[in-house]
Amino acid sequence: MEIRLGSLLAGAREAEGTVVIIDVYRAFTTEAVAFQRGVEKIVLVAEIEEALALRDQGIGDLCVGEVDGKRPEGFDFCNSPYELSEADLAGKTLIHSTRAGTVGVTSATKADLIYGGSLVVARATAQAILKRSPEVVTLVAMGWAGKERTDEDEQCGLYLRNLLHGLQPDREAVRSLVAGCKESQKFGDPEQPHFYAEDRELALEVDTVPFAIRIEREGKFWVSRPEKV
Repeated sequence: MEIRLGSLLAGAREAEGTVVIIDVYRAFTTEAVAFQRGVEKIVLVAEIEEALALRDQGIGDLCVGEVDGKRPEGFDFCNSPYELSEADLAGKTLIHSTRAGTVGVTSATKADLIYGGSLVVARATAQAILKRSPEVVTLVAMGWAGKERTDEDEQCGLYLRNLLHGLQPDREAVRSLVAGCKESQKFGDPEQPHFYAEDRELALEVDTVPFAIRIEREGKFWVSRPEKV
């Protein structure tokens, strides 16, 4: 199995084989929490306007997302695992739009299969990929808005690569590295109240979720569902 590392939107566009779109802060931590709360499926879209239109059409029940870290006007929730951890979501379909994770998914047009990657689902994602044994795996760290590399996504990519190689990297070391990175300092900053400290803590619960987030094309839409391993 050939394992490639990529970054940002350019990396998503060039990614081949089984592709993991990595967004630790916060898209694929948020989706992991949503599925733990009983969400049935998540429709991923690139644009805010598209998400609102699909909710109006009854394609989904709730809009979740962010622009510059903030909940867009008309959305039900910010792209926040903490917000969703306290919400009644059982049986709901979410429509998810962010500036990195969901845009990365919609840009990965060369992929055979896509997984949403974050630290909480890292081991489950590696197990799901190893079970399928694809020839090529591309791990794409999406960074800030798909334009600027960030430590948490790059570290998650390296962690996943080690797991796919059959190694047992130190979870606490990874957690410590990410907790000290620049992006982590936003969370809990009183001048940026939309970045909850609880979001950071949830995102750093490495390997605690027992399923991967599989993303496939269903008709006209990209749809996330949990894949138990």
